[in-house]
Amino acid sequence: MNRAQKNLVEGIVTFLVGLALKLFAGGVEIPVVTLPKAGVVLMVIGGVLVVAGLFQAARGAGVPEN
Repeated sequence: MNRAQKNLVEGIVTFLVGLALKLFAGGVEIPVVTLPKAGVVLMVIGGVLVVAGLFQAARGAGVPEN
């Protein structure tokens, strides 16, 4: 798996975990942060990783040289 594919997969998984927190963890209370807000942060990070992976795939930067 090259770097671009790795960033795409990690970004999609991170985005989905953030989305799940945003949608389903509203009733859970922890003292430090609220889980829906942490979900939004994870969704942003996942989106950045997906964009980076798409950019790397378009540039061909993820292809290892042999």
